[in-house]
Amino acid sequence: MNVFQDFKNEYRLGGLVQKIIFWNAGIFILVSLMNMLIKVSQVSFDFSEYIALPSLFGKFITRFWTLFTYMFIHFDFLHLLFNCIVLWFASRYFLYYFTQKQFSTVYFVGGIFAGVVFLVYYQIIGEYSYLIGASGAIFAVLMAVTIYAPYTQVGFFSLDFIKLWHISFFILFLDFIQMPFGNFGGHLAHFGGAFFGFLYVKLLQNGTDLSKGISKLQDVFETIITPKKKTPFKVHKNNNQRPRFSNETKEKDVHQKKIDDILDKISKSGYDSLSKEEKEFLFKAGK
Repeated sequence: MNVFQDFKNEYRLGGLVQKIIFWNAGIFILVSLMNMLIKVSQVSFDFSEYIALPSLFGKFITRFWTLFTYMFIHFDFLHLLFNCIVLWFASRYFLYYFTQKQFSTVYFVGGIFAGVVFLVYYQIIGEYSYLIGASGAIFAVLMAVTIYAPYTQVGFFSLDFIKLWHISFFILFLDFIQMPFGNFGGHLAHFGGAFFGFLYVKLLQNGTDLSKGISKLQDVFETIITPKKKTPFKVHKNNNQRPRFSNETKEKDVHQKKIDDILDKISKSGYDSLSKEEKEFLFKAGK
């Protein structure tokens, strides 16, 4: 099996987070190749203006799609690498407490919200710039899970005292101290994404899940683009037959109930409230 086939299988079998990482890496390679071709051919054409988010509303209104496309554009490899690492880290904990559809809502809507913050700021100061990168969307995911479960223990170089909020605070602090040295609007957009993650969880805790409406639209879209599988024969069910439950099924139910009880305890009292046995059980279940 060749390398291309390996990547293809990883993409096909991976979840949404893995696909987003593939999209960002693939687009980075494509953009880099296009930039190289333009320089070699000495053509005066800046295609980035059609994919990056422009700060001036007059330009944005004619390129409204950039409010979405900018999230997948990275011109610098270290920028891409940092974003992919933080996305992998944040999504690992986010998907422990939330669903894939909630992740897609926080990520994409958080990224759009960050773009809107960027636009509003530059309408006030009246300068021209552009926004690229997935940082706003990633910060939305990171902040959401941090607000929901701040005391989640992070396995970082076997240091048991490090909690999720420590890592999140450090990442946000690094972004904050860079604001006076340039790209103020970009860093402000990152905090706009983080604010959306905070807002999402607070609304969720009050009984409002913003992902429900978007999930319905997503279901409709998936129904349209997913072809229906034709069944060559009909299957007749015997309604009189009682379902049989094996001992293995019962054990799985008990196992899952124990996990659910522990997660409820974490959401109410924090990770530190767990006993040593509960922590060990949760660690083994997560493998």
